[in-house]
Amino acid sequence: MQVTWKKVAGVAAVIVVIMYGVSVWWSVEPDVLEPEVLNAENGQQVVGYATTSSLINTVEALLNKQGGWLSNDTTPPSVFMDNMPAFEFGALEQARDLALVMRKEFSRSQSQSTADNDLLEAHSKLNIDHTSWLVPSAESEYSDAVKLLKLYRARIADTSNRDAQFYARADNLNEWLKEVQKRLGSMSQRLSASVGQERLNTDLAGDNSARQSTPNLAAQQIKTSWWQIDDVFYETRGSCWALLNFMKAVEVDFADVLKKKNAEVSLKQIIRELESTQQTVWSPLVLNGSGFGYVANHSLVMANYVSRANAALIDLTNLLSQG
Repeated sequence: MQVTWKKVAGVAAVIVVIMYGVSVWWSVEPDVLEPEVLNAENGQQVVGYATTSSLINTVEALLNKQGGWLSNDTTPPSVFMDNMPAFEFGALEQARDLALVMRKEFSRSQSQSTADNDLLEAHSKLNIDHTSWLVPSAESEYSDAVKLLKLYRARIADTSNRDAQFYARADNLNEWLKEVQKRLGSMSQRLSASVGQERLNTDLAGDNSARQSTPNLAAQQIKTSWWQIDDVFYETRGSCWALLNFMKAVEVDFADVLKKKNAEVSLKQIIRELESTQQTVWSPLVLNGSGFGYVANHSLVMANYVSRANAALIDLTNLLSQG
């Protein structure tokens, strides 16, 4: 049978179409998760179950979605995909932050208490490089972290077990919210840099005696590279997806604290803004119009929702800090 260039080109075209279809299917983002609630034998809600389950379910959703974990794939078509790996990394960063605060704050009664071993090891496993594909692979380490988190969840759900605890206090919640503030602030700045802007140096503002290791310019021109704009957009989208899952769980576990501080509305506002970041992107491309130009700028739209969520977050931390 004679092989012609037309046949080779036809086969290649079919392969490309199939790979494109697979990449589109694998790019479908996971749905927002609803919090899980467990009532103990005495009828009272198990404190910490919703937050721990949210962390578990978020990591599992990343591992079990269409195509699985794509960030460390080295074969087509996933090796050519960058939006979903960026989404995964954004969500993973939020999961790491929550796991850290659970280990340092939520599971400890005071500064002199010891850390929970399961949470300590789970946080360590979540911190492996998300692109690692050799032994150990990212998927295996994250799966092990989920198993450890399930062990911790089982122990806090056991009313006869006094070794594992989850403390829903205002000061503990504030520690996590401070980490979230830093994430949202950074994301908002990176999104806004899609159009380029001159930023004044405010690193040492407010303290005449403050110093820094390396002097910076009084003003800098900041602009995100055009081939990274969609990566920043989807990293933010993934981060907000995971944060939305966690905020809904926090609303359950810290209900009494929020009610006492009259802060329920502030948290609901954060959730509403985060839900707006998960709206369907109808454009096949992340457009990068110049501000008030003819073409939309999806990054600036996302930055608007993130900034508003961060503003509500600052209000919430202030409320929790009040006596």
